[in-house]
Amino acid sequence: MAAAEFPLPDVGEGLTEAEIVQWRVAIGDEIAVDQVLVEIETAKSLVELPSPFSGTVTGLLVSEGDTVEVGKPIIRVESDASVASGAPVTAPSAPAAQPGGTAPVADSVPTSPVVAATPPAAPAPAAPAPAAPAPVAPVAQTPPAPAATPAPAATPAPAVAAPATPAQPVAEGASVVGTDESSGAVLVGYGSATSSPSRRKPGARRAAALAAEASRASSADAAAAAEAATDPGEESTAEAITALGSAPRKQSTATNVLAKPPIRKLAKDLGVELSEIVATGLAGEVTRDDVIRHAKQASVFRNIETPEWGEVRSETIPVKGVRKAIATAMTTSAFTAPHVSLFVDVDATHTMEFVKRLKASPTFAGVKVSPLLIVAKAVIWAVRRNRSVNSTWTDREIIVHHFVNLGIAAATPRGLIVPNIKDAQDMSLLELAQALEQLTLTARDGKTTPAQMANGTVSITNIGVFGMDTGTPILNPGEVAIVAMGTIKPKPWVVDGEVRSRMVTTIGASFDHRVVDGDVASRFVHDVASVLEEPALLLD
Repeated sequence: MAAAEFPLPDVGEGLTEAEIVQWRVAIGDEIAVDQVLVEIETAKSLVELPSPFSGTVTGLLVSEGDTVEVGKPIIRVESDASVASGAPVTAPSAPAAQPGGTAPVADSVPTSPVVAATPPAAPAPAAPAPAAPAPVAPVAQTPPAPAATPAPAATPAPAVAAPATPAQPVAEGASVVGTDESSGAVLVGYGSATSSPSRRKPGARRAAALAAEASRASSADAAAAAEAATDPGEESTAEAITALGSAPRKQSTATNVLAKPPIRKLAKDLGVELSEIVATGLAGEVTRDDVIRHAKQASVFRNIETPEWGEVRSETIPVKGVRKAIATAMTTSAFTAPHVSLFVDVDATHTMEFVKRLKASPTFAGVKVSPLLIVAKAVIWAVRRNRSVNSTWTDREIIVHHFVNLGIAAATPRGLIVPNIKDAQDMSLLELAQALEQLTLTARDGKTTPAQMANGTVSITNIGVFGMDTGTPILNPGEVAIVAMGTIKPKPWVVDGEVRSRMVTTIGASFDHRVVDGDVASRFVHDVASVLEEPALLLD
């Protein structure tokens, strides 16, 4: 029997350590190539590590909860065959870091030479043990939707001719990184690679449709669209309950609130009081979105248990993983970049009407549409008119990007992360809506990869989902602008000399004053506000 040890690999972005979250195998288990061995937590994401060889597990060299440095052996496997190590093999190097502390996203998967020979018959691959479900946290106003299609597997690495010595099968993408001199165990690792999917330009195919959708609807058309968008059936009620992740609290008994019978039933099923809901419909009518938004905000506090104080006066929480990464990044950003923040109140009534029409449009059937979509499109539009807010500061030069990797701050069970949508400037409104939905689902499931958080150029944080009006956001490290979206709710607003009830929000933004001067920052915020006041500007 030959012993082989698997060291903790560099899973990308130059990370130096990771925490062992959960072992998926135990001592004595028979494992197959590519079977998941362990789930680890890096400073950016949860990662499942597959086995590069088959055999019997004889030792788990680290415990769950331990923080391990890259390159340290974490598991020992006994096998009848061993990986040949007669020829030197070089592991692929990680991509060079770009200014701002992030590594570039590779356009293709690099290949790693591996030593291979005819392997002995291997046992049938064992099914990986199911992962423990992660708790659900509200993320960027987007309710859960069907799981995303898994990404295609990486391209297999080419093999190099091997000596006659029998060799152990090695997983695709794995490479021999050396041999333990004391035990003779073979060390196998992985190279880091990411891919950046190309985006096709929307062209003019959406211009006519967008013009029709952005045009002012008549009262009859608006009423019909509102009724179509606020008529939930049994299926949508079940989806809403699933989205909230909790059982109803109480029955809604309000009778003097303007709401259609299906909306009353939805409120009853979700256990929210109609009289407590902020109505955004025509003539003050409660809509389905109003009920869902109120229930989601309530669930943020409803799902938080209130335990007894107990006898222990204090508890200690180790600073590691995502929380350590957040602390380091925010401290560096706050005390390196001189922040300046601006705020503006916006009449977003037309945006809310536009969102309703999009929801009623067959083009957007089955796609999550929310005001965040319009804010995202507004930020992209404003960036094109104020290019310096889409930059990176390097102490030696300012790099102005001619593409937009739009970051969306997401609250997840593991903490705050900021994945970004690559090349968002090339997306149509429909494509951007689909990308936002996929980003939210991936973040909520804890499957966001380091590559999805790298190379952002400008970000949005949606604090309105928690009922906040505005705030002073801290810049995502490496970026020079971030926009904060507040809640949208009815407020008195002067229109044509008369005070009327309008849907009002507050847009806040922070900038790196080393790059963005006050006039550019003001124009950028004004442009974002202009689109929210009149979404038809997106046709420009």
